[in-house]
Amino acid sequence: MLRRFFCGLVMIAGLSISASAYGPTGHRVIAELASKHLTPEAEAAIKKLLGDEFMAEAANWPDEMRSNPDAFWRKETQTYHYINLPDGVSYEDSAKNPAGDALTALELFSNRVRDESLTLEERQLALRFIIHIVGDLHQPLHAGRAEDWGGNRIDVVWFEEMSNLHKVWDEDLINYKLLSFTEWVRFLDPKISGDDIAEWQKAEPTDWVRELIALRGDIYNVGNAIFSYDYVYKYTPLVKSQLSKGGIRLAGYLNNLFAEAK
Repeated sequence: MLRRFFCGLVMIAGLSISASAYGPTGHRVIAELASKHLTPEAEAAIKKLLGDEFMAEAANWPDEMRSNPDAFWRKETQTYHYINLPDGVSYEDSAKNPAGDALTALELFSNRVRDESLTLEERQLALRFIIHIVGDLHQPLHAGRAEDWGGNRIDVVWFEEMSNLHKVWDEDLINYKLLSFTEWVRFLDPKISGDDIAEWQKAEPTDWVRELIALRGDIYNVGNAIFSYDYVYKYTPLVKSQLSKGGIRLAGYLNNLFAEAK
């Protein structure tokens, strides 16, 4: 009985962490990859705001700050990491969350980071959220179903350990490779062509969401919910693609954002 109790606590803790977080490694990969594709103008603007803080450091701050009871944006930003959509409904046609979602938050913080009437701290916060949200918008289950909390309520077995579908995509598939975020970037970046960059950066944030919706149908089909080597083999190419797209699109988004600000 005691063992089941502690297992339940572990599962609840994992649920609260993964409910709105891509996972530390995934966010760092996307941010680090983006940092290699910035224009000089964007790089200078980011340096002016973040100082010696690397983008890969900033990428997880919106998740980490939620543990700080004094954080100004802690409660207001709970819904800013994802979009919940029923099957067969586009974002444009969906009932919007009055508390906001990842797309509305991205617009909000984009306006704030360019607002020079705000304090440096407020603009830093906005930039950290932009880096983080673009990462979240490349994890398929961040455009999941509300009834299962984006896959958090779908229990699965991951290599004989209990997990849930959301956590598998936030962390388990990425961490299975035992690569640091810099190793991930070193492996992914050379395989990204100029054509890839041009194609991926043409897409708008609403297009990113449409891509996630198209991907999630297959991902929600969990079969017997026992995941092992075959699951890794099947979905690692998609993980690599989403990390690559996320990094390149984050760079393009920031390049445009700071070009407009200039």
